[in-house]
Amino acid sequence: MKDELRQRYRKIREGLSPEEVTADSIAVCRMLAKWPPLQQAGHVLTYLAFRNELDLSYLFELLPQIHWAVPRVDRQQLTLHAYQPERLVRHRFGMLEPAADLPGMDPGSLDIVLVPGVAFDRRGVRLGFGGGFYDRFLPTTPALRVGVTYDQCLSEHLPVTEHDQRVDWVFTPTQQIRCARPDHPAPAR
Repeated sequence: MKDELRQRYRKIREGLSPEEVTADSIAVCRMLAKWPPLQQAGHVLTYLAFRNELDLSYLFELLPQIHWAVPRVDRQQLTLHAYQPERLVRHRFGMLEPAADLPGMDPGSLDIVLVPGVAFDRRGVRLGFGGGFYDRFLPTTPALRVGVTYDQCLSEHLPVTEHDQRVDWVFTPTQQIRCARPDHPAPAR
């Protein structure tokens, strides 16, 4: 069932025009930039857009005071590195990531993780690409988890397994949704 849903939501996302992606990316960045927890954060992990994901790079300009980190795929795990645009390289899967020789960052130092996904639901359930990278990474950090997706990829109910990591909030270009994870009290921030 997850594979069918993954294909369905990827098809929706990949069907969006470049103009729609740009407009939605700007809208979600503006909404996030006004959100007090992000305005007050010191260290934030974001992702570099890939396969028609919402592009959050506008946040680097809107919130320059934040120490931004981006992930690198290292075998079967994510490693974190300070965002240095001049030191990005292309991964064999096609996405940009930090160069391997950059110093790593401690996941414990993060205040917020901006989490990509193919789809999310209002309970904070995430449907990723199927590699499990974020499901393995998220338990390593105490950071507030914020899923980011298109309105068209917000589901009422996604299937969830015991290994799936949920998010505390979901942002779309038009909505911010507070989620209550069953393994965690409702976020106070």
